[in-house]
Amino acid sequence: MNEEIYRKLAERLDAIPNGFPATESGVELRLLAKIFTPDEAALASVMRLTSEPASEIATRAGIDPEIAYSLLKIMARHGQIHIERREGQLKFGLIPFVVGVYEEQLPRLDAEMATLFEQYMQETHAGILKTGPSVHRVIPVKEAIPFNLEIFPYERASEMIENAKSWGVQDCICRVQQRLIGKGCDHPVENCLVFAPVENAFDHSQVQRPITKEESLRILREAEQNGLVHSTGNQRERTNYICNCCTCCCGILRGVTEFDIPSAVAHSGFYSVVDVELCSGCEECLMACHFGALSMTDGVCGVDYSRCVGCGLCALACSNGALHLEVRSGDDRSLPPMDIKEWMLQRAQERNISIFDIL
Repeated sequence: MNEEIYRKLAERLDAIPNGFPATESGVELRLLAKIFTPDEAALASVMRLTSEPASEIATRAGIDPEIAYSLLKIMARHGQIHIERREGQLKFGLIPFVVGVYEEQLPRLDAEMATLFEQYMQETHAGILKTGPSVHRVIPVKEAIPFNLEIFPYERASEMIENAKSWGVQDCICRVQQRLIGKGCDHPVENCLVFAPVENAFDHSQVQRPITKEESLRILREAEQNGLVHSTGNQRERTNYICNCCTCCCGILRGVTEFDIPSAVAHSGFYSVVDVELCSGCEECLMACHFGALSMTDGVCGVDYSRCVGCGLCALACSNGALHLEVRSGDDRSLPPMDIKEWMLQRAQERNISIFDIL
């Protein structure tokens, strides 16, 4: 392995607001070598976030434009970079490692890659998740919110699905990764939802299975019934996926519980409230909460608001109807960034880096 080539790519990925922190062992270089060939890594290490023609990337890389064009198309098929058709030609752009390159490796994920990723998570203590704004935010369960409370469109999982024009489902890469290293759980694997504002977006995908809107809503309901947390990209506009996961597998939710990073996932803007008159002390809700936010005192449930992410699963689990979600007040209800561009600018500011050299 040519470490220098992969170190250059790792540094490029760390220059993206999402980040890609280095380790003492260099496991991130071995992980990149599992995903990129040396030629692919060399090309990706000079790419920008803004999509460009292959000829411009080839000039910076010092290789023949036709060779670069062919290689970039292969890289796009492997989910290593972004591809789009603009101004009558194909253009290519760099994507973050998370969320981005890693998630696109689902078709190629094997035990070796899963082990390398786990080692990277452990050695960095989920370092990608330590900077705000959070990569993901929780979406509340609709049934846990009283009808008289205001809830915005970006807080409604079902509305995201209703407003789309095509839908798909794929395996949860987090659950697949954990099973490959001999861990994980028995929750359903095929329940990561994707959707798009155009028709037939997933008809030719090798990763997503095209489904109907009705099936997408059914998978959403089944995820709630299985006690899985809804989360999506931490922006108000142009979200195109909903993860349905758990704290034993999800790389992001594990950030809260396993790596003790409270801000690893942004809360939903709501928190759980207990009606003490209705609480029977049955502890059903304690088993439903992934984040250790609930406890019993003198036979009555109490909420640790610093740990509650506002998912609403406890309210679904309570057979007495003693729990529901309320809106967080004041500064405690932070507004997610408008879109991914605003998210990147805020993230770059938090990391004290400039992204203008990589745009």
